[in-house]
Amino acid sequence: MASIARKLRPVASRFATRSSASAASWRPSSFGLRAFSASRAAQVKKYTKDHEWVELSADGKTGHIGISEYAAHALGDVVYVELPTVPIEVAAGDSIGAVESVKSASDINSPISCTITAVNELLEEAPGTINKGPEDDSSAGGWVAKVEVAEVGIKDLEGLMDAEEYKEFVEE
Repeated sequence: MASIARKLRPVASRFATRSSASAASWRPSSFGLRAFSASRAAQVKKYTKDHEWVELSADGKTGHIGISEYAAHALGDVVYVELPTVPIEVAAGDSIGAVESVKSASDINSPISCTITAVNELLEEAPGTINKGPEDDSSAGGWVAKVEVAEVGIKDLEGLMDAEEYKEFVEE
């Protein structure tokens, strides 16, 4: 099977991705101190040119992998998702599964080197979940795999795009 990027046709309408990182907000308190809110800014979400994403948690050791909203939209209605076996160690670019839609079938590749520790079994029962929330890492979302990341995987992040770079990439 080909990767998602090779299977997608250019989409006529521009499809914007939402940034998962929000800036920490502050406001001066009555005592002259700044109050900072906790946000997802500590989490890092990166994208590949093949339209996969990885989001690491604040600890930088665990995270989620999935396909981008752009890919899910371009693929159309997903009818089958092949999930990886767990646990399994993979290198950046290794195929970890596949997604089949009414339009095509594509491999899902790992954006970074990691160990896959769990999969989203909801996708086997309801593959259309990936269309509803492909970048949602909640229990009802369309993420594909939970991962543990070592130092090599952290270095792999350097070669990936952040949300703004990815948005520019898909608009080209």
